[in-house]
Amino acid sequence: MSDLPLIQADRAVPPPAATTSTGGRGRRLRLLSRTDRVVVTLMVLVPLLLVVGLVWLPSVATVLLSGTNWDGIGPLSEIDWVGLKNYDDVVNNYPPFVPAVQNNLLWLGALFVVATPFGMFLAVLLDKEMRGSRFYQTALYLPVVLSLALIGFVWQLIYSRDQGLLNAALGTQTDWYGDADVNIWAVLVAAGWRHVGYIMLLYLAGLKGVDPSLREAAAVDGSSEVNTFFRVVFPVMRPINIIVLVVTVIESLRAFDLVWVINKGRNGLELISALVTTNVVGEASRIGFGSALATIMLVISLVFITLYLTTVMREDRR
Repeated sequence: MSDLPLIQADRAVPPPAATTSTGGRGRRLRLLSRTDRVVVTLMVLVPLLLVVGLVWLPSVATVLLSGTNWDGIGPLSEIDWVGLKNYDDVVNNYPPFVPAVQNNLLWLGALFVVATPFGMFLAVLLDKEMRGSRFYQTALYLPVVLSLALIGFVWQLIYSRDQGLLNAALGTQTDWYGDADVNIWAVLVAAGWRHVGYIMLLYLAGLKGVDPSLREAAAVDGSSEVNTFFRVVFPVMRPINIIVLVVTVIESLRAFDLVWVINKGRNGLELISALVTTNVVGEASRIGFGSALATIMLVISLVFITLYLTTVMREDRR
C-alpha cells in the first residue's frame, strides 16, 4: 500500500519527450506569424536581388561584351563577336595601357609601403590611450569620409601653381598637377592622406581585440614593446592584415575620382579605371574595348578577393 502513491506519482509525471533539433526549428518557425515570414523573406530577397542586379549581372555582361565590337549605339542584333581581339588590342595596340598599369602598380606600392605602415603606426600610438586620442582619431579619419573628388579640390589649394600653399612655402612655380613628371607623386600624396586614416581605423579595431594577457606574458619574459608587437601582436591580427591587403589592392585599382577631376586621367595620370571610363562613356564609345579593360581589372580584383574569402572561411572552420 505504501508503494501506491509513488506509482501514481510516476504515472502523473510522464518523462520528458525527446526533442530533436529539427523539431525545435519547426516549432520556432511555427512561432513566426505570416507578417514575420513576409518580412524575413523580403530581408533576404531584396539584398539578393540588388546584389545580382547591380553586381553580378553587370559583371557577366561586361565579360560578354569584352568579346564584341559593339559601340553602344547600334541594336544588339548587330553585335559582332570578335573573341580575344579586344584584349590583343589592349596589350599590343593601345599606348596608354602600359603607363596605366605602371601607375596602378606605383599607386599600390605607395599605399602598401608608405601609407599602410604609417596608418598602422598611428593605430599603435592611439591604442595607448594617450590624452586627446579621441580628437586625433576623428581628425585622422575625417579624410576617409570625403570623396576623392573633393580631396582633389582640397589639395588643389595646396598644389596650385600661382596661389598654392606649397609653392608659397618653397618659393617655386611648379605646376604640381600639370607637370607630367611630378603630378603622379602629388596625387599619391593626396591619396595616401586619405588612405592612412582608413588603415588606422582597421588596425585600431584589431588592436582592441588582442588579448591583453599576451602582452603581459611577453613583458614578463622581458620582451620589448617593438618585439612584442611584431612577434606577438602582429601575427595575432592576421585576419586584419588580410583585410588591409585586400583593401589596399582594391584602392589602388579603383583609383579614379582624383585623376579624373585633375585631367581626366591623361598627361602622366593614366590609370586603368580612367581608361575604362574614357572608352565606355567618352567620345570614343567603344563598349567592347572598354569592357575588355574592365574585365582585366575584374580578374585582378578577384585574385585578392578570393584570397581574402579563403582566409576568412579557413579561420571560421577553426
